[in-house]
Amino acid sequence: MVVEAFSERMLRSKIFDTYVAAVFFGIVIFFVLNSTHFSPFEMIAWVMVVTVAFKGVANIMFSMTISFVNLDNAEDRMEFEKSSTKLESLVNDLAIQGASVKSARSIQENKN
Repeated sequence: MVVEAFSERMLRSKIFDTYVAAVFFGIVIFFVLNSTHFSPFEMIAWVMVVTVAFKGVANIMFSMTISFVNLDNAEDRMEFEKSSTKLESLVNDLAIQGASVKSARSIQENKN
């Protein structure tokens, strides 16, 4: 669950899409500046090949980022939050029971 949340956050940040877009526009600018050396077919073909290749590199970077990041602290934090929430609910139940016992005693004392 921690890994899924981390990877979803990484994908939502769009950092890898920005990386691929920057490479795409860099390659297009390269071919526009060097248009005398390449035919239009070569330009289009190389732009597509390089863009797909860098999309693959972005996916590899994404998978390596997930595998190299230590998520044990986040997992422990989530477990602690779950345990603390459970303890808080138990303490609240105990306080409610204590209040009901006190009110029952005060009612019996008032009757006597």
